[in-house]
Amino acid sequence: MLQALDKYQSNRAGKEVNAMLFAPKEKGQGMVEYALIIVLIAIVVIVVLTVLGTQISTVFSEISSALAT
Repeated sequence: MLQALDKYQSNRAGKEVNAMLFAPKEKGQGMVEYALIIVLIAIVVIVVLTVLGTQISTVFSEISSALAT
């Protein structure tokens, strides 16, 4: 009987250790990942606008002058 109780307690302790090791501890991890994705998208948008900004501005200027005439 004592062996069965010892086995149960050691098995239970093992499950608790596994739960502590593999359970997600940080609940805000998903938020951080979303924030990183948004930052990366913002960086890409800034780079694209910096590279193509003058060309886009020229196209809009031509369209506005064509509409004005």
